[in-house]
Amino acid sequence: MKFKIGWGTSIIIAFASFIAFILFFVFTVQSDSKYDNELVVDEYYKKDALYGEDYIKMQNAQDLQQKPQVIQNADSVVIIFPSLMKPQDLKGKVSFYRPSNKKLDFQVPISLSKPSLLIPKTNLVGGRWDIFIDWEYQTKSYKWKETVYIN
Repeated sequence: MKFKIGWGTSIIIAFASFIAFILFFVFTVQSDSKYDNELVVDEYYKKDALYGEDYIKMQNAQDLQQKPQVIQNADSVVIIFPSLMKPQDLKGKVSFYRPSNKKLDFQVPISLSKPSLLIPKTNLVGGRWDIFIDWEYQTKSYKWKETVYIN
Protein backbone atom coordinates (compact mmCIF):
# COMPACT_ATOMS: atom_id res chain seq x y z
CA MET A 1 0.00 0.00 0.00
CA LYS A 2 1.33 3.38 -1.01
CA PHE A 3 1.21 6.26 1.41
CA LYS A 4 0.06 9.41 -0.36
CA ILE A 5 -0.02 12.92 1.10
CA GLY A 6 -2.38 15.40 -0.50
CA TRP A 7 -1.74 19.10 -0.94
CA GLY A 8 -4.06 20.03 1.95
CA THR A 9 -2.16 17.81 4.36
CA SER A 10 1.15 19.24 3.11
CA ILE A 11 0.00 22.79 3.85
CA ILE A 12 -1.11 21.83 7.37
CA ILE A 13 2.23 20.10 8.04
CA ALA A 14 4.12 23.18 6.73
CA PHE A 15 2.10 25.55 8.95
CA ALA A 16 2.51 23.31 12.00
CA SER A 17 6.28 23.07 11.41
CA PHE A 18 6.56 26.85 11.05
CA ILE A 19 4.57 27.49 14.25
CA ALA A 20 6.66 24.92 16.12
CA PHE A 21 9.87 26.64 14.92
CA ILE A 22 8.63 30.09 15.99
CA LEU A 23 7.54 28.83 19.43
CA PHE A 24 10.89 27.07 19.92
CA PHE A 25 12.73 30.27 18.98
CA VAL A 26 10.63 32.47 21.31
CA PHE A 27 11.03 30.14 24.30
CA THR A 28 14.77 29.79 23.68
CA VAL A 29 15.34 33.56 23.57
CA GLN A 30 13.17 34.20 26.63
CA SER A 31 14.79 31.54 28.79
CA ASP A 32 18.45 31.87 27.77
CA SER A 33 20.40 34.40 29.87
CA LYS A 34 22.81 35.29 27.05
CA TYR A 35 19.95 37.04 25.23
CA ASP A 36 19.43 40.12 27.38
CA ASN A 37 16.04 41.64 26.65
CA GLU A 38 15.88 44.32 29.32
CA LEU A 39 14.29 47.67 28.77
CA VAL A 40 16.69 50.49 27.96
CA VAL A 41 15.28 52.58 30.81
CA ASP A 42 13.51 51.09 33.83
CA GLU A 43 10.91 53.79 34.30
CA TYR A 44 10.31 54.75 30.69
CA TYR A 45 7.07 56.71 31.24
CA LYS A 46 8.51 58.78 34.10
CA LYS A 47 11.54 59.61 31.97
CA ASP A 48 9.33 60.48 29.01
CA ALA A 49 7.18 62.76 31.18
CA LEU A 50 10.32 64.72 32.18
CA TYR A 51 11.49 65.17 28.58
CA GLY A 52 10.22 68.79 28.50
CA GLU A 53 12.45 69.69 31.44
CA ASP A 54 15.40 67.88 29.85
CA TYR A 55 14.84 69.76 26.60
CA ILE A 56 15.02 73.11 28.43
CA LYS A 57 18.21 71.99 30.19
CA MET A 58 19.77 70.91 26.89
CA GLN A 59 18.82 74.22 25.30
CA ASN A 60 20.40 76.10 28.24
CA ALA A 61 23.63 74.15 27.70
CA GLN A 62 23.49 74.76 23.95
CA ASP A 63 23.13 78.52 24.58
CA LEU A 64 26.36 78.67 26.59
CA GLN A 65 29.24 80.47 24.90
CA GLN A 66 31.66 77.85 26.19
CA LYS A 67 30.34 74.27 26.18
CA PRO A 68 31.50 71.44 28.44
CA GLN A 69 34.24 69.30 26.95
CA VAL A 70 34.89 65.58 27.31
CA ILE A 71 38.54 64.75 26.67
CA GLN A 72 39.93 61.23 26.61
CA ASN A 73 43.47 60.68 27.91
CA ALA A 74 45.46 57.45 28.00
CA ASP A 75 44.27 56.54 31.50
CA SER A 76 41.22 58.76 32.15
CA VAL A 77 38.28 60.71 30.82
CA VAL A 78 38.31 64.39 31.78
CA ILE A 79 35.16 66.51 31.81
CA ILE A 80 35.94 70.23 31.63
CA PHE A 81 33.17 72.63 32.61
CA PRO A 82 32.87 76.16 31.20
CA SER A 83 35.50 78.44 32.74
CA LEU A 84 32.92 81.20 33.30
CA MET A 85 31.31 79.06 36.02
CA LYS A 86 32.80 78.84 39.51
CA PRO A 87 33.57 75.15 40.15
CA GLN A 88 32.48 75.35 43.81
CA ASP A 89 28.95 76.46 42.77
CA LEU A 90 28.37 73.57 40.35
CA LYS A 91 25.99 70.90 41.64
CA GLY A 92 24.73 67.83 39.81
CA LYS A 93 25.81 64.47 38.47
CA VAL A 94 27.55 62.83 35.55
CA SER A 95 25.87 59.65 34.32
CA PHE A 96 27.77 57.04 32.35
CA TYR A 97 25.37 54.98 30.27
CA ARG A 98 26.47 51.82 28.47
CA PRO A 99 23.89 51.00 25.73
CA SER A 100 24.97 47.36 25.45
CA ASN A 101 24.93 46.49 29.17
CA LYS A 102 22.79 48.19 31.79
CA LYS A 103 24.81 46.62 34.62
CA LEU A 104 27.83 48.80 33.75
CA ASP A 105 25.95 52.13 34.12
CA PHE A 106 27.03 54.40 36.98
CA GLN A 107 26.83 58.00 38.21
CA VAL A 108 29.39 60.38 39.66
CA PRO A 109 28.31 63.39 41.73
CA ILE A 110 29.73 66.75 40.71
CA SER A 111 31.77 68.18 43.57
CA LEU A 112 34.60 70.29 42.23
CA SER A 113 37.42 72.53 43.42
CA LYS A 114 38.74 73.05 39.87
CA PRO A 115 36.77 73.25 36.59
CA SER A 116 37.39 69.63 35.61
CA LEU A 117 36.23 66.20 36.71
CA LEU A 118 38.54 63.21 36.22
CA ILE A 119 37.12 59.71 35.70
CA PRO A 120 39.72 56.89 35.63
CA LYS A 121 39.39 54.48 32.71
CA THR A 122 39.57 51.58 35.15
CA ASN A 123 35.84 52.28 35.75
CA LEU A 124 35.08 52.10 32.03
CA VAL A 125 34.98 48.94 29.93
CA GLY A 126 36.04 49.33 26.29
CA GLY A 127 33.35 50.33 23.81
CA ARG A 128 30.69 53.00 23.46
CA TRP A 129 29.65 55.16 26.42
CA ASP A 130 27.02 57.90 26.48
CA ILE A 131 27.93 60.55 29.04
CA PHE A 132 25.13 62.74 30.40
CA ILE A 133 26.27 65.80 32.35
CA ASP A 134 23.37 67.19 34.36
CA TRP A 135 24.26 70.21 36.49
CA GLU A 136 22.90 73.35 38.08
CA TYR A 137 24.65 76.69 38.35
CA GLN A 138 23.10 79.77 39.97
CA THR A 139 19.53 78.37 39.88
CA LYS A 140 19.78 77.51 36.16
CA SER A 141 19.86 73.87 35.06
CA TYR A 142 21.91 72.42 32.22
CA LYS A 143 22.24 69.06 30.51
CA TRP A 144 24.90 67.97 28.02
CA LYS A 145 25.33 64.66 26.24
CA GLU A 146 28.54 63.35 24.75
CA THR A 147 29.36 59.94 23.27
CA VAL A 148 32.85 58.50 23.69
CA TYR A 149 34.47 55.28 22.54
CA ILE A 150 36.90 53.73 25.01
CA ASN A 151 39.69 51.53 23.63
